Amino acid sequence: LVLELNQVIIPTYGTMPDQQNLHTPEWVDFDDKPDSLFFKDGQRRIDFVLVYEDESKKMTHRRSDRKKQKRKRQVYESNLINNGLQLEATRSVLDEKLIFVKVHAPWEVLCTYAEVMHIKLPLQHNDLKTRKSAFNWFSRLFRVDENIIKPEQEFFTAPFQKEHLSNFYIHDKDTFFNPATRSRIVHFILSRVEYATKNNVKKFGINKLLDTGIYKAAFPLHDSSFRHLSTDPSCPSERYLLYREWAHPKNIFKLQPLDFIRKYYGEKIGIYFAWLGFYTNMLTVAAVVGVCCFLYGYLTKDNCTWSQEVCDPNIGGNIIMCPQCDRACTYWNLTITCESSKKLCIFDSYGTLVFAVFMGIWVTFFLEFWKRRQAELEYEWDTVEYLEQEEQVRPEYEARCTHVVMNEITQQEEHVPYTACGKCVRMTFCTSAIFFWILLIIASVVGIIVYRLSVFLVFSSKLSQHVNGTEALRKYLTPQTATSVTASLISFVVIMILNIVYEKVAILITDFELPRTQTDYENSLTTKMFLFQFVNYYSSCFYIAFFKGKFVGHPGSPVYWLGKYRNEECDPGGCLLELTTQLAIIVGGKAIWNNIQEVLVPLVKNLIGRYSAAARSEKVVPRWEHDYHLQPIGKLGLFYEYLEMVIQFGFVTLFVASFPLAPLLALINNMLEIRLDAWKLTTQFRRMVPQKAQDIGAWQPILQGIAILAVVTNALIIAFTSDMIPRLVYYWSFSVPPYGSHSTHTMEGYINSTLSVFNISDFKNESKPSSPWLGKQTTCRQVYRDLRYPPGHQHQYEHNIYYWHVIAAKLAFIIVMEHVIYFVKFIISYVIPDVSEKTKSKVKREKYLTQKLLHENDLKGVKKTMGKIADKIIKGADSTFRPKDE
Repeated sequence: LVLELNQVIIPTYGTMPDQQNLHTPEWVDFDDKPDSLFFKDGQRRIDFVLVYEDESKKMTHRRSDRKKQKRKRQVYESNLINNGLQLEATRSVLDEKLIFVKVHAPWEVLCTYAEVMHIKLPLQHNDLKTRKSAFNWFSRLFRVDENIIKPEQEFFTAPFQKEHLSNFYIHDKDTFFNPATRSRIVHFILSRVEYATKNNVKKFGINKLLDTGIYKAAFPLHDSSFRHLSTDPSCPSERYLLYREWAHPKNIFKLQPLDFIRKYYGEKIGIYFAWLGFYTNMLTVAAVVGVCCFLYGYLTKDNCTWSQEVCDPNIGGNIIMCPQCDRACTYWNLTITCESSKKLCIFDSYGTLVFAVFMGIWVTFFLEFWKRRQAELEYEWDTVEYLEQEEQVRPEYEARCTHVVMNEITQQEEHVPYTACGKCVRMTFCTSAIFFWILLIIASVVGIIVYRLSVFLVFSSKLSQHVNGTEALRKYLTPQTATSVTASLISFVVIMILNIVYEKVAILITDFELPRTQTDYENSLTTKMFLFQFVNYYSSCFYIAFFKGKFVGHPGSPVYWLGKYRNEECDPGGCLLELTTQLAIIVGGKAIWNNIQEVLVPLVKNLIGRYSAAARSEKVVPRWEHDYHLQPIGKLGLFYEYLEMVIQFGFVTLFVASFPLAPLLALINNMLEIRLDAWKLTTQFRRMVPQKAQDIGAWQPILQGIAILAVVTNALIIAFTSDMIPRLVYYWSFSVPPYGSHSTHTMEGYINSTLSVFNISDFKNESKPSSPWLGKQTTCRQVYRDLRYPPGHQHQYEHNIYYWHVIAAKLAFIIVMEHVIYFVKFIISYVIPDVSEKTKSKVKREKYLTQKLLHENDLKGVKKTMGKIADKIIKGADSTFRPKDE
């Protein structure tokens, strides 16, 4: 590829032509055809549009700067023409300062660069028979109407070669290269054409010209308005069809026309929507199972024995609980937590355990089946043997190439932006900066924890909890509930603010790191952004799940946070309900916020741009000017869309044991997300430059890492956050002799057996409640199940035998659950091949045809040539050995 690029591109890199030798675009006036996609002659198709501001009308720059910019632009356009492109310039209808340069690639240029870029083009129709699925009749109900968007014809393809032009399926030269391919070829040329030379370093590429403001925009055209069909009969109006059959809200339950999306926007956009659609479809199964588990918990909550004991006035009504904070808090009655215990029965049931195991296996099926689907798309979209083009060096990197080093491979001098020592210093600084900002995120989480500890004192004093209190408000608004809900809301607001800040921080750090290519830049930024967002979004959930209420001591000897605040305790039912609340607020709030932001921001920007041009409604505006006033897609493209979905995937898998409705919320959000993203692309953004992509890139290993971590987190949630293991240990061991008094296994007496007893006379002065003791009892019960010996025992307030049984059971559960799920994951990964047999057959058939049609023709030509040479040799030999008299 490098040699071919040198042959095609490098010869144009000569000395800069003189002013009189510069080629200039052809100037024409707008022909009042608003939907035309062609030059004024109506024959040459517009493959790309460049927009710049007339330097003679600029007032914001110095004259010398304007002159330099104009010179660079003229040289660049002249070199584009030298490379075979045809340019036509038209002044804006609405703003006379703007100039639109339309670019057309002739047939010879397209053929030359298609060979250089190894673009695969049709050889012949795909003759392999496709087996119809048994569910074909069902899926037809959800597919796009084939009479509106006709299925794409399947072809066997091969990398284009000009010398084998006759072997390719060329029905019509005008349609052989579709608009997306034409735009990609033109963008390839635009990115490699020179415009200046400085210090013997060539400056080239449209991206640098855009960054320096010489051009204001560069984009391929949408083929029509999204509101109506094009008035040009030669235009297929694919944008209108995409909006009507894909982006419109009425299609929310329809399958996506992926081949049509790929044809219009390219493989990189197509693979994103294919992945998002596949993920959403798989979420349907997870959502159904999650809802079933939720309904099981809801329907069985009235049979929850331990909850009934909490609500029973003869059991929970007689249990007096110790204060949950120093001085300000007082004693309270266990029945106050009746409502929260009923809610907890819904989420902390055996259905949750089943669902956690199911999700550990589901995520493996999702990743394995996606690999198969991805392999199918790689074949269908001609990216199986996709050769990565030689990437252009980023302008920011090249601008700082001041150091000269020897290339070990070419043994030639090359310019780099920093020495080996400088690179080491730069990487050390960037790594330190990343850890600093991650610690800052953790500090914000600590701030939320301090808020929880301090505000709990306020709620405890304001929401007074007397032993005999029976007001309805206290049943629902306990200090724990009030603290949990307000802290979750504040946590969500802080997360969204930090999200905006750390996005800019990650970009600044990556810019300072100075990656060489755009792919290196995106991969580096992906790692940083995901790391930041992982800590930002998940840290509060990890705290509630694995740290809150785990290190609190006991009433006579509490543990203090920062030496001042008494550590948080869980509700008598555990912290699972609070984790569920936190997840519901963050997942739901994030989905609502992102969708509103994605809809409103581009819509408002476009409305402002539309109404700022007062004369728009009075004049006929061409297609290229309509598209210019749309929003640019941005350098990172779909990066933020992927990031949003991967963070959601983490919520759905990492903490699903505490919130079985998370897949349902994600499913609803994603059904909207697909249509909103489609709506944005088709109505609010300029058409992206079509790009090749084999897969979802760096996001694949991130998803696999989350899937592995999810098994561990869910096992830990069930073991240490849920109250399931202590209940099972009590049911099977401590409800019957020798530890219990019941004749059969039962959950009766669970509450009384697991709330440790504490003597109120053992309170320290700084912990003793200021409110007087109203009853005759001399003891109170611990809020959390710390399972300690009662006062008077020779090992009072030390962990009892029940505690150690529970710890052993928790550790055993974690080991068994992890090993079982990982073993099943390994079996599934082994049994399900990454590439289906059908796809393998298609790939082999295509290779066979390529060899037959292309290479055998070469062989025939060689044989024919060798035959002529052999005939000449034989004739020469005959003449040599003939008698002289002849």
